[in-house]
Amino acid sequence: MKPINLIYIHSHDTGRYVQPYGFAIATPHLQQFAEQGVLFRQAHCAAPTCSPSRAALLTGQTAHNSGMLGLAHRGFVLHDYSQLLSHVLQSAGYATVLAGVQHVAKMPFADPAAELGYEQIIAYKNEDEIASHACAFLREKTELPFFLDVGFNSTHRRGAAFVDPPQQLGDPRYVRVPAPLPDTPQTRQDMADFMMAAHRLDQRIGQVLAALEESGQAENTLVICTTDHGIAFPGMKCNLTDHGTGVMLMVRGPGFAGGKVIDALISQIDLFPTICEVLNIEKPQWLQGKSLMPLLCGETEEINDAIFAEVSHHAAYEPKRAVRTQRWKYIRRFSERKTPVLPNIDNSPSKELWTDHSWTTHELSEEVLFDLLFDPNEANNVAPNSAYAEILQEMQKRLDTWMQETADPLLQGDIPVPPDGITTSVDAYSPDGKW
Repeated sequence: MKPINLIYIHSHDTGRYVQPYGFAIATPHLQQFAEQGVLFRQAHCAAPTCSPSRAALLTGQTAHNSGMLGLAHRGFVLHDYSQLLSHVLQSAGYATVLAGVQHVAKMPFADPAAELGYEQIIAYKNEDEIASHACAFLREKTELPFFLDVGFNSTHRRGAAFVDPPQQLGDPRYVRVPAPLPDTPQTRQDMADFMMAAHRLDQRIGQVLAALEESGQAENTLVICTTDHGIAFPGMKCNLTDHGTGVMLMVRGPGFAGGKVIDALISQIDLFPTICEVLNIEKPQWLQGKSLMPLLCGETEEINDAIFAEVSHHAAYEPKRAVRTQRWKYIRRFSERKTPVLPNIDNSPSKELWTDHSWTTHELSEEVLFDLLFDPNEANNVAPNSAYAEILQEMQKRLDTWMQETADPLLQGDIPVPPDGITTSVDAYSPDGKW
């Protein structure tokens, strides 16, 4: 039996805003990929901020257990880089290759192979170069099974514009804006630009998938396609509602075929144990997630009765935690600040619209409870309603228990910035500290 290869394709800030999730966004390669594999409709990140999310997925642990409590380029690090998936696969005899963004370690690296576990690093920032070099690797013949990590930035913002394309505007005439935002010319243009960036992302993912087919190794390769968290719009990225934690997740390969759609509630920390099971590798003791295979085999309809998510540091400090079941979402803030932390929202025309209309004075609740069945947009906080007192207590207890069982450092007080770390004032407007 041939060993199974692994390709992990990931993007920045894409959420579920692609065609396979029902959005009118031209991503035909992702649509075809979903129809060939398995799509998870209720997949969530463990932390809706870049480095903590990626660290959770690649170590199979909560962000606070992995140590990645903030952004890698701002000084935060993992407790143990040997716990990365790349190191585990390398120890199992896999050739390990990184093409593009990784964001779990600060660049440049002192010793990239030792730190990140990749024998070969194609650290190009240009999106076309990332795709072309990943394709070139796939066209090479290798005797070892391989792990190819391909990271794209296309839907990430640089300033208020999307990385790709940087200056080209999308057509806003027939666009539906993201659910938390009002339908205005300003937000439609913003979303049109995102859609264009998502289309370019899809084209490059399509190139990688085509190269895999040409290599003749598609049948014995597990391909995971996902993103780190929600899109970079107000009320989404860096928020613990589903707008921030909801991610696309499509998997194709051995055991993942047939265009299946699964509604089970899963966290990205469930991917590491799944990979170990599919690749027949011993599961490390530190893993906290659960394999997805019982869902694929029809043994159960759910593997998690609840999932959890967190934010500590992003550009600025904004500690909050959440627990989600199929029916309920509970979010608790651990800060005395009662108004939005603006530097944790990427600059954008949509952000300007809200701030021009007194968003900066909106008061935030210490805790919120949403009934996801009747309030899927998470707009009506029922925590103050006595009719929901029993549910509120249950969700509070779930969160408290999780924080205690995982030794969340937030229980001991504020989480400090590393000695050489960078943080932005909560009173600033932009991530760079400017107003």
